Parts: sequence; C-alpha cells; structure tokens
Amino acid sequence: MKVHQDCRNIRHTGVGEPDTHRGRTWHIVVPFSGRRLLAGIAASTLLGTVALASPASADPNNNSAKKLTKAVTVEGVFKHLDKFQAIATANNGTRASGTPGYDASADYVAGLLKKAGYKVSRQQFDFAFYEEFGSSFAQVAPNPTTYQAGVDYDLMDYSGDGVGQGQVVAVDLNLTPPRASTSGCEASDFAGINVVGKIALMQRGTCGFGDKVANAEAAGAAGAIIMNQGNGTPEANPDRWELFAGTLGAPVGIPAVSVSYDTGAQFAATPGLVLRIEADTTSEVRSTENVFAQTKEGRTDNVVVAGAHLDSDPAGPGYNDNGTGSAALLEVALQMAKVKPNNAVRFAWWGAEEAGLIGSQYYVDSLTEQEIANIALYLNFDMIGSPNYVFGVYDGDDSAQEGAGPGPEGSAQIEKVFEDFFASRKLPTVPSDFTGRSDYGAFIDVDIPAGGLFTGAEGRKTAAEVALFGGLEGEAYDPCYHQACDSLTPVADGADAALYQALGKKYKLKGNVNVFALDVNADAVATAVITFAFDTSAVNGVKSPGKSHGKGKGHGHKHGHGHAWK
Repeated sequence: MKVHQDCRNIRHTGVGEPDTHRGRTWHIVVPFSGRRLLAGIAASTLLGTVALASPASADPNNNSAKKLTKAVTVEGVFKHLDKFQAIATANNGTRASGTPGYDASADYVAGLLKKAGYKVSRQQFDFAFYEEFGSSFAQVAPNPTTYQAGVDYDLMDYSGDGVGQGQVVAVDLNLTPPRASTSGCEASDFAGINVVGKIALMQRGTCGFGDKVANAEAAGAAGAIIMNQGNGTPEANPDRWELFAGTLGAPVGIPAVSVSYDTGAQFAATPGLVLRIEADTTSEVRSTENVFAQTKEGRTDNVVVAGAHLDSDPAGPGYNDNGTGSAALLEVALQMAKVKPNNAVRFAWWGAEEAGLIGSQYYVDSLTEQEIANIALYLNFDMIGSPNYVFGVYDGDDSAQEGAGPGPEGSAQIEKVFEDFFASRKLPTVPSDFTGRSDYGAFIDVDIPAGGLFTGAEGRKTAAEVALFGGLEGEAYDPCYHQACDSLTPVADGADAALYQALGKKYKLKGNVNVFALDVNADAVATAVITFAFDTSAVNGVKSPGKSHGKGKGHGHKHGHGHAWK
C-alpha cells in the first residue's frame, strides 16, 4: 500500500524511483503466464475442500445505507476473520498466495458467495513466489568478519537459494563523482573478467537489479552483491548511499545481497577479498487466483468494483492484513445478496497482492478497453482494523497536498462519500495518500476513479493522531505488520506483550484487530458499496436506472461503452 500511512515498506527495483509496494520480500512483477487473452474471467475448479458456514440470510430490503449497516455487524465480520485464522492455523500459519492456506481461503469465500446466489468466477494466473527463511553474509579473508542482516546487508528479494563463496570481482564500477553507473547492465560488462565461481560486485544504476544479477549468473558467478550508487551527497540523497532493500523481480539461481555505497567501495578496495553468502529461500513460479462475485442485477456498463486482497504475508495468518478488508467485504456482499441494485456490483478478492499487487494488475491487464470503460469506479479495502488505528480515507482530491497527486476524475466524490459517513458518526479522519502501494494502483493507471479505507501499517502514530483517535504515540499502527503475530493470538505468536497490554488499556482488541475500528469501517464499506450500487452520478455523471449511455457521455474516465463483463 503506502509510504504515507500505508501498508508497505519500500523495496527498490533498481529502475528509476523506488518501488513503493509493501515491504517484506516482494516486488511488482508481470505475471509469468501473460495470458491477456483471458479478457473475461474463467471459472476454475475449487482447489480444496473447506467447511462452509451458512451464509447469513440476506434481506432484499437491505437496499439503503441505513438498512445495510444495521445488517452488517462486527460479529459477522469476525466469523470470517476467525475462519481465516483457522485456515492459516491448519496450513503452516499462513494464507499466502501459492500456498494451501490461500487456496482454502479462496474456497471459503467462493463457496459462501455461490451459496448466497452470486455469479462467482475464479481467475487463475502464475506469479513469482518468494519466501525468505534466513541468510548470512561474511568476510572469509582477509580479517574474517560476520555481517548483520538489516544493518550491514540485505538479502535481495528473489535471491537464489544456497551458498556462494569466492573472491570478489568488481564489475564496471564507477566510484568517481557523479558516479553514473551501468555496472552489470550488459553481458559485455563481464567480458575480459573472470567471475566463474566468484562473487560479482556491481553498482546500482541504469537498469534493474534483476538484470544485473541475471547477467552475473549467466557469466558463471557464484553470488552477487549490489552496492548503492553513491550519486548525489549522503546528506541530500541518503537513499542512494545507505543500505537499501532491493528486489530482483523474478527468481534467480545465485544468492544476492545489497550493501551501502561505502561498504561496496570498501569491498572494491580490499585486495584478495573473499566473501560468503548463504541464503535459505524459496523462489519459484507458482499459480494462484482472484475470486469474483457479481450481482445478477444491475447495469453491466456501469459496474461498481469493490476489492480487498485475500492473501496474507507468508510470515503469518494476516488477521488484520488483510483478513479485515476481506472479511468485511465478504460480510457486506452476503448481506446484500438479495438486493437488486441499479448498477452491477463486482466484489473482488485479489491474490498475490503481497507478491507485488499482481492479482489486481493481472485482472486489469486482462480487460479490453471496452471492459475498462464499463467500470464506473473502484473501492479498495486493505487493513481496516489496525490495533493502533487511524481512520484513513484515500485522498481523492489531494487536499493534503502530500505525496502523489489526486486520483482520476471522480475520486474526490468517492472520498466525499466516506468523509460524509464518518462525519455522520462524528468521527475524525485523516487523508491517506495514493502512492500505488495497494490494489487501487492498477485501476488508477487506466483512469478509473478510486477510493477506500486504510487504518495504518508499519508507520508510527503521531501526537496529532493520538489527539484524534487515541492510542499510543510513537508506536506502529500495526505492531505485528507482516509478522506471525498478525493473528488471533499476537502475544503468543511473538508480539511485544507489554505493548499489547498497553494497547489493550486504550482499546478493545480481538487478536491483532481493533474492534471499534473494524466495526466502524465495516459500516463505511457497506455505505459506500450500497450508495454507488444505486447511483454513481456524482462520480461519473451516469444516471441509473435508465438506458445505456452508449458512447460514454458523462463517464469520468472517457472510454466507450458496450458489452457486459463476461
């Protein structure tokens, strides 16, 4: 999700600006299957067997915000959250895409929605799966030294598994200011130097990190180090000097680490340097899926899409991230299953979000221009129950003047629906910047208006936010973000007991979720979905009910219109 109060740490791709997708070990990757011909959404066979709870009996009269928010209860949302936890517990503690825990989660969601009467589809795709279990990095000679992960080095995402040890060979480094570097970007960079069975030392710059390491591997290197570039000055450009977290974007066959500029320059100046890299990783192509449920009623040329990513980080069950968004969206869908909206509503549970927003991007890439035009707007719900929460609303009009600019035309009107909801409850909100760190990114990129909710991730709560929302200043919004303790039993799963005791004195928590924040946000989800299900005119000028608007008149993202979603 975000740098500003959002779901991800920064990972760098090596091309242009840093990739701002969320943090543990992921990178935005074009799915390996690349099947753009899957313009529709093909149904697939259920991948596992999951006992299904009986869906709540929906009322066809849940057709207003007042009625639907009454039907959507926090107890109902927690039933799904607890099911997700049980699935993770039965599957090695995770619901990450590409694992049985995700498959079972998808089965659970699809099964309930099908039983409730929705048109359910499942879209499969391949992606680069990566999980890191441990690493070490050491200087063997001269002067044996052991380096500390996260301080002296970082294992790069999609690093190969195994051990690489050998003499360090510098590859086309430029250590003279302004240090413009193409190190390792071309196969020719390795001509005339012998890196076979050795460690290739390369410098950041010009091309992707994955290109550099792939070239080193092709030349026979046993391991790779990418040092920061060292351009600009350490004071003005610390991101180009300090240790950075990098991603290769796709699996490679040799272990690879990143280091700061100064560490790399020291390596380059040390005669006879021998280093050893050990990596314990899984890095391979796996298959996963998106799950969709669409109302049988409503205009299919003015579709409201509401989405939440279903996968957890590999480290844990994802009780908050993103069990909360997935569970709330599921309960809203079930409670309005018998409603006959003016506009079709397409509920989406995205796969491989934690691997780089891949499921939502794959879906948008699979759509024709016409199918994109038929989407009126997108609503995104990712982490809506953080224990040390804020009520974040995506800043559609860029009123905060911070970070990214405004969303596509119509996004400000989506933001207003959420702001009006919170105002009606006499609750404050803060603007949450569109930085591309969650699944709205693919929709914004094709000019679809977007909005949604977010309660914070690894960022730390400010004094001003404590004044608005209570809680603990200086502590993370979610202290268990991307950890095993993002669960129903955080302290038992490794959370700081004193911190959670202090949070428990400020708030009512259930596991790693703030009950009040989730309760309020579930109602906010319901309000926005049902509002736009009946009327998107404030966003795109389209009146419903009525005849098709044919050539796209009044549609905020200026595409033609025509056939329905398939």
